Amino acid sequence: MSRRSNRLIHLSRCKGITRRIMQYIIQNDTELKEIYYLSPKELTQIYHIPEQKAVPLYHDLHNPVLIEQIKQDKTQCSIITILDQAYPFMLKTIKDPPLVLYTIGNNELLSCSPCISVIGTRRPTREARQKTHFIVKPLVEEGWVIISGMAKGIDTYAHKVALAQNGKTVAVLGSGFEHIYPKENEDLFTEICKSGIVLSEYPPNVPASRHHFPERNRLISGLTFGTVVIEATEKSGTLITVDQALDQGREVYALPGSPLVAQTKGCHRMIQEGAKLVMDAKCILEDWNDQGAHLASAWKG
Repeated sequence: MSRRSNRLIHLSRCKGITRRIMQYIIQNDTELKEIYYLSPKELTQIYHIPEQKAVPLYHDLHNPVLIEQIKQDKTQCSIITILDQAYPFMLKTIKDPPLVLYTIGNNELLSCSPCISVIGTRRPTREARQKTHFIVKPLVEEGWVIISGMAKGIDTYAHKVALAQNGKTVAVLGSGFEHIYPKENEDLFTEICKSGIVLSEYPPNVPASRHHFPERNRLISGLTFGTVVIEATEKSGTLITVDQALDQGREVYALPGSPLVAQTKGCHRMIQEGAKLVMDAKCILEDWNDQGAHLASAWKG
C-alpha cells in the first residue's frame, strides 16, 4: 500500500471530515501531504471547512492514538482505498464511490463477474425462502457472485443459499465489523468471512446507524450488473436500493407474487414502472448473455 493510500485512510478517519470535503482535498492536494502542515485557520481558509470542524480535524491529523488504532485495524481486516488496484472497478462508476473500504475475506471476489444483488423485505412471507432459493441457486451454479446486505429476511436467505451451494457471496454492512447488525446474524457474518467476503465503508469500531443503511445500499447495487427484488412492500427500504440501481444504470428485476399479500405489492409496482419481471433465473442469465458482459467490459474499460 502506498503512503498516499495510508494518508487517505488516516484522513477518512479524522473528525470534521466528509466525503465531499475529502474529494475537494484530493483535487487540491493530490499527494495528501500539504494538509498535515496547515493550521486550523488555514484549513478553513483553503478548504472552506467551518472552524468548528477544522479544529477537531487538525487534532486528528496529529493524533498518535488514531494512527495507532488504524495500524491495529490493519491486523484485523484489509483496508482498500480508491487509489489501490484492488478497489472494485464497478464502484468507480457510481456517482459517490466510497474512498475507503474495510474487508474481511476473499478480496478477489470484488473483481469477479458476473454479480447480482439479491434484496428484499426484512419481514418476508412463508414462501420467500423458497422463492429466493428458486432464483439464486441456478445463478450460483453458473458461478455468479451473490451480493446482499446481511439484513434479516431476504438478504439472509440469499447469502445462505449461496453458502449452501459452495458459491460466492458478498455482504455489505451498514456498520463496522465490531458491531454486527442484526446481532442474530453474527454466525452468518463469521461464515461469510471464511468463504466469501464482508465489506463496509465504516471503520471497525463504528456502530450501525439509521443513515448508514441508505448509504450502504448504493454499494449493494453499485457492485453488480443488476438487482433482483424477491419481495418488497410498497414503502419498503428495498426501494432505496432500487432507486440507487436505476440511478447507476444497473438492471432491476422483480419477482411477482400473490396480489393478496403486502410483501409483493412493491414488486408489482416496480414491474408496472419498468422493472423486468423475473419468472426464473433464465431471465437474468439471458440478459447477461445478451448485454451484461458487454456492459461490464465497458464499465471496466
